[in-house]
Amino acid sequence: MKAETFLPDDYRPAEDEPFMNDRQLEYFRRKLLTWKQELQGQSAETIDNLQDSGRNVPDIADRASEETDRALELRTRDRQRKLVSKIDAALRRIDSNEFGYCEMSGEPISLRRLDARPIATMTLEAQEKHERREKVHRDD
Repeated sequence: MKAETFLPDDYRPAEDEPFMNDRQLEYFRRKLLTWKQELQGQSAETIDNLQDSGRNVPDIADRASEETDRALELRTRDRQRKLVSKIDAALRRIDSNEFGYCEMSGEPISLRRLDARPIATMTLEAQEKHERREKVHRDD
């Protein structure tokens, strides 16, 4: 196991340093882990809310409203679960030194894109091309 990388609190990856050096990888690892913890905390909250709302509501309008809220909570929870799985995949890419490189072209993904969306697996150009191709196939 390698030594822990020192990272100042105000550190931000910069274009003028080697791409995906130890400091950048540590920065993104921490960012992803923090995001994952936040999502897991929200998931626990959702579960508590769903258990609390399991009571029998006699008024039909109130019951319908509660069921709508419950469906929305479950959809949100499912989205969060999928996001946690993408975060885990990004953490695995960090461990295998594949993080930050486009899975289509192998080119580096811009630091700005990774900072905004650390689970990105493609450069912006490759992502746009992928989405255009997907849209064409969906319309068939």
